[in-house]
This record gives sequence, C-alpha cells and structure tokens, in this order.
Amino acid sequence: MITRKRLASGACVLFAALTAGLALPSTALADETTATAPKVNLLLDVSGSMRARDIDGQSRMAAAKQAFNEVLDATPEEVQLGIRTLGADYPGDDRKKGCEDTAQLYPVGPLDRTEAKTAVATLVPTGWTPIGPALLAAADDLDGGTGSKRIVLISDGEDTCAPLDPCEVAREIAAKGIGLTIDTLGLVPNTKMRQQLSCIAEATGGTYTSVEHADELSDRVGQLVDRAADPVVVPQPAEGADACAKAPTLESGLWTDRAEFGQQRWYRVDVLPGQELRASVSVSADRAVNPSYGVLLRAVTAHGREIVRGEAAGDGRTDVISTGLRYPKPERDDDDAKPAAEAVCLQVTHSYSGADGVKTTPGLPVELTVDVVDGPSDADDVASFGLGRGWWLLGALVLTGFVAGLLWGWLSRWRFAVWRTN
Repeated sequence: MITRKRLASGACVLFAALTAGLALPSTALADETTATAPKVNLLLDVSGSMRARDIDGQSRMAAAKQAFNEVLDATPEEVQLGIRTLGADYPGDDRKKGCEDTAQLYPVGPLDRTEAKTAVATLVPTGWTPIGPALLAAADDLDGGTGSKRIVLISDGEDTCAPLDPCEVAREIAAKGIGLTIDTLGLVPNTKMRQQLSCIAEATGGTYTSVEHADELSDRVGQLVDRAADPVVVPQPAEGADACAKAPTLESGLWTDRAEFGQQRWYRVDVLPGQELRASVSVSADRAVNPSYGVLLRAVTAHGREIVRGEAAGDGRTDVISTGLRYPKPERDDDDAKPAAEAVCLQVTHSYSGADGVKTTPGLPVELTVDVVDGPSDADDVASFGLGRGWWLLGALVLTGFVAGLLWGWLSRWRFAVWRTN
C-alpha cells in the first residue's frame, strides 16, 4: 500500500513538472510578444468646438466617431491600441480645471473592438483644449515595452492652456529618447492651428495632415495605425569624437548621438575599392533655438583632405534639418593584391545656437545613416564632370549645331550673291 502511494505521489509530481515545463515557455513567449508589440494611442479632441457641422454636412464629432469605428474594425491584431480624450468631461469656465481635463477612454493593450466602439459612442463635445497636458498623459500611457510607440492627435483647434506650449511638450518627449512618434491631424484647420500641430509632429519626426472630409480622416488614421505595425529600425547609440583619429568606426546602419552647440562630431567608415559610401545626417532642435542655422556633413581622408561634402540651411520654420553625401571609391587595377579598406572620416557640424536661458546640455539629437554598398561597375554609370550618360546628348547637340551653322552660312552667301546679281 505504501509503495503504491509513493508511486502515485511520484507520478503526480512528474506530471506537474512536465505541465509547468510546457506552460513556462509559452508564457514567456507571450510576455515577450507583448513587450515588443507596437502601441498606438489615439488622442481625440472632444472640446466644445467639435460640435461644428462643417464636415460633409455632419458635426466634427460625428466624423471622428465614424473614423474611429472604421479604424477599430481594421486595426491589425498585433497592434495594441488605446484611446485618450481631451476636453471631454469639464463643461465649466474654470481654466485650471479645464486644463486638467484629459482621461483615458480605453487603455492601451489588446483590442476589444466592441468595448472600444461602445466607449467612443458615449463621447459628447464638452470643454477646453488642453493639448499639452494630454500629450504628457498619452506618452505615459505608452510607457514600457520595446515596440514602436505612436500617438495620433486629432484636433480642431489650437491649445487653450498656455503657457504649457504643446510644441515644447513634444520636444521634451522627443528628448527622452523613447522612440515615440506623434502624428497630428487638423480638422478644418486655420493658420495658427496648422502651425502648432505641424510643430508638434516635426518635433518627434511625425507627420501633419489637414482634414476637411470624413473619408480623409478615416483613411489617414487607418494608415497611421497600420504604419505602427511595420518593422521599425531602432537607431544604435554612437559617441562621436572631437577628432578624426579618435573617431569610432561605424558599420552600415542607423546611428544616434548628441552634439552640443558649436561642437563637431567625428566618425569613421571603412570603404573598400569598388564600394560606395552613402551617408546622411539629421540634426533636430528639441529646444528653443535662434533662427538661421545649418548643418554640414564632410567626408575627409585620414590625412584631412576633403573628399566630398553636403550642407543644408534653415531659417526657423522647421525643427529638423538634413543633408547627405555619396563617395564612390574606384576599383584597383591590380587584381592579385588583396584590396585594403580606406578609412573615411565623417565630420558632422551644426550652427544651431540656443535662445537666452536655454540649456546647452544634453546636446541636440543627431541621427546618422551610413550605407556602404557595391559601387557602379560600368563606366557609363559613373558621372563624368557631372554629365554621366548625358555625354551622347551633348555630342549630338554639338554635331547638330555645327551642321546647322554650315548650312546657314552657305544659304547666307547664296542669298547675298543673288542680291548682288539682281
């Protein structure tokens, strides 16, 4: 009897261990999938102005609800989606309370379409437009996880809760380096609203879209939600040096760094004969800066000789400025020898300057794209004095001009001779 009990107990323990062994991997896999899932937070303006009936004969609120229902039906399964409102609950005149009026209508997570639609159906245009506080709260909703994060802001007016400038809020979110993108959509926009929503989007690398029809709203929000499910290339950190000799060597990829005002950053890239280096850099102003600025990207040899450069300038109307360059390294004639790579140094310089009272540290965000590819193999593919394959066209034009000149000269002499004879 005792032996049978022991055998039964052992079997139970073995079965429990096997069950746990089978359950743990799937639980761990589910947790890993959740951590890397893309997240989207739809941020909807539900202020009193959303009652206006100027979108295809219906109110702005009705158009937004229709768009949300269509988007919820088409949201990919792998996307975790949430909905936050601003101006939906407080109808009074107390500005302090009105500027705190933001609430999470549907939490960011696996989507229950019926529950989300039911929540959207209850919305009624009510109060203020606290875009800045709502952006901060929406960013907190997306905290955690390593997947892509996106806020889609839909508003029909500019923020009414200054001095908390929503553009500055967007810059602060971008400076955190959490990879959060804010896209904005303006319903029946005016100039001031367009400028504010554009600034918010540009601060985080997002997009701004003007919307005046219900189908445009549905299509655009759907595109942005679908875009969140696309694979995202995450920039790798790189700490540039103050001189070429100390610069880190970068491989093909997307790299991120920071550069203070007036600071140069150096990086190295190895390029073999027959390869082409393609590089681009973007410097973004995540704080208030003075107008008139530029960015310079130079490729130089290890001995300091400049190979090629790219430069761009701005005047205060954009928060991001970019430029790029290309350097094809020709093939070597001696095929027997093993080709040695050339160390090309990339110098990044920007001329941003901070406004009065603006912090100089940390530096401005720098995003550097490096791509080393096989260079053109045929001579026809290489630009010659900037003409490339246009040489044949130039030759044809020269020949045509020469023949035309001869004919015109002969005709002129013949007409002159006839005139003298007559």
